[in-house]
Amino acid sequence: MRNYPERKDLYDTMFDDVFASPLLRNDTLMKTDIRKKDGSYVLDIEMPGFNKEDITISLYNGNLTIRAQHTATNEEKDNKGTLVRQERYSGACSRTWYVGTAIRDTDVKASYENGILQVTVPTPEKKEAEEKKFIDIL
Repeated sequence: MRNYPERKDLYDTMFDDVFASPLLRNDTLMKTDIRKKDGSYVLDIEMPGFNKEDITISLYNGNLTIRAQHTATNEEKDNKGTLVRQERYSGACSRTWYVGTAIRDTDVKASYENGILQVTVPTPEKKEAEEKKFIDIL
């Protein structure tokens, strides 16, 4: 017996895109490319719609967590000052990667430009292979 993924037809998904904000849809949140460069891992994380001030990066117990939170209000009034439309949005997302306990917060570098957060994390120092040592029996 084959296990097929759930299928949706056009009617099932027609209204999904109309009412969902790009910040609310999980399939568009924090898409990440990770590459190795000059002894470090470089994470390029897509974060459209967020400002630099909306983003926090923390390191705790070897876990690097990136969190973004955004709140917005759109208000439209007619020429008499009567409220015609008001919309509010509040949302947050986060991702966590284990980078190892040898990495310190001062080792991690980050920049944000044009909706892309770039985080550089050095690769942990590799321990030299330990030699097998023999103990003399007295």
